[in-house]
Amino acid sequence: MTVMNVLPVPAGGQYRQPIITAAIELTAKSGWSAVTMARLADLVGVSRQTVYNEIGSKTALAEAMISHELRRFLAVVSTAFDRHPDDLVEAIYDAVRAVLELADDNILLRAIASATHGTDNEFLPLLTTRAGTLLTEAKAVLRGRVRSYAPPLDDGQLTVVMDLVVRTVLSHVMQPSGTPAETADGLAWVATRVLGTAPSASMRTRS
Repeated sequence: MTVMNVLPVPAGGQYRQPIITAAIELTAKSGWSAVTMARLADLVGVSRQTVYNEIGSKTALAEAMISHELRRFLAVVSTAFDRHPDDLVEAIYDAVRAVLELADDNILLRAIASATHGTDNEFLPLLTTRAGTLLTEAKAVLRGRVRSYAPPLDDGQLTVVMDLVVRTVLSHVMQPSGTPAETADGLAWVATRVLGTAPSASMRTRS
């Protein structure tokens, strides 16, 4: 069974990715309001028209930045599942921990967190607009990976569980209440209860 692991990378010219990377770094350093096509052109070393040709509007740039980060997170999820092809609970633990560790050092998330405290709130409406789509994309990828383990859940039940996992992880991304390992252990324990399986040897050792 073939599963789509991550979101497809949008088509673009050779400067699209450097522009997006520069925009993420500039947002983290100076705030979203400081991001202009002219400044990005200077940072990347291209003309302003090239920036417009590669990206389009500033709203499109924000969406590209968010999608870029989502692909990074889904890539570590995919890698975690690939490491545990026969142990769903351990795959969930590994994926949750990897996501939270990546989030802990994510400059765009830090910029968003700063915006929530009033330093720069222009980016938040754009993120809110995309939030529903982001959740849908993340849950679809995760549901596809989990389904390949043939868990004892029908599609409706699996959808509920994936919604719970994704929303819980996102809440810990924005406001951690423990270490990545502790949160991952908690969600792995929930998975054992939902799936009716015994904790893996690794989980028992960690406990």
